Amino acid sequence: MQAWHAHEQELRRWLCKQGLMREQSEDFLQEMFLKSLAQQQKFCAIENPRAWFFTMAKRMLIDQFRTQKNWVELDEQLPEPLIDEPLPVDSLTVCLPRVLKELSEKNRQAIQLCDLDGMAQAEFARITGLSLSGAKSRLQRARVALANQLKLSCQVKFDDAGEVCCFTPRP
Repeated sequence: MQAWHAHEQELRRWLCKQGLMREQSEDFLQEMFLKSLAQQQKFCAIENPRAWFFTMAKRMLIDQFRTQKNWVELDEQLPEPLIDEPLPVDSLTVCLPRVLKELSEKNRQAIQLCDLDGMAQAEFARITGLSLSGAKSRLQRARVALANQLKLSCQVKFDDAGEVCCFTPRP
């Protein structure tokens, strides 16, 4: 197994970089070696043994992570969720209908159908006669226009994550 010896150390380093402990890496290597031996004469026909080894290692890692279950014990006395105070974005329902009326018809239609009514963008494209990419662009422009109008009309402020943090509704 000349090909195995040529790539064993590189495979070992790669497995360790993937987060496996040394013992796990050795187990993986042993299993890979046995799988390559099981190929018998078919292994000789492999044009790029290095790629074959790394593909096998990657698949084995995926299989391990897929079957690995990380369980976290929960405290039996979980605190009650804080639901007394509504999120700032929930309070925007006072401001949103007025701001929607201030948008252009095209922007209002895109926001109403896709974001508020839950229409798929492909369906929106079909009923408006736009291509799918055109419909997506229109919706993106409408969302930007809505955000700008909310900032202007209701003094909406966004935090660093882009979430509504506060606003002052217009009288």
